[in-house]
Amino acid sequence: MQKTTILSLVMGLLVAVTAWGGEATYRKDIKSIFDIRCAGCHGADAAPEYHAFKAEKEKWLAKGQGMRMDTYSHLIFYTAWPDTGALMRRLDDGKNNKDAKPGNMYRHLGATEEERQRNLAVFKAWVGGWNLKKWPDITKEELNAITVTY
Repeated sequence: MQKTTILSLVMGLLVAVTAWGGEATYRKDIKSIFDIRCAGCHGADAAPEYHAFKAEKEKWLAKGQGMRMDTYSHLIFYTAWPDTGALMRRLDDGKNNKDAKPGNMYRHLGATEEERQRNLAVFKAWVGGWNLKKWPDITKEELNAITVTY
């Protein structure tokens, strides 16, 4: 229980420090995490676009590559539109899901649970309106809450 309390305190401080230092941005906060934790599979050598990945999914997976996400505009595709919430669903820790199952990419956010939670907090601060809904289900208000500042 004490570890959970300490982790919650650290997470709260991290979010507060991020907010105090200005809003979380792609350039200041997300790019460095992405380059370290995600670019190996979702960098410039990945499938150039979502539809290219889907068309030859087995080929890309065999190479250990996913969809390209190493630019701001690529991440927006998986955050706000058209694949609304995809980034959030895959990075989420599952604590707010009915089944409590983390997203399939959550484990890649860090080597330890503490690092994963720190990096998740930064992504959540960047996204703003963290929402796991897909495009047909999201409301205009929920979509407007997504900030994803460059």
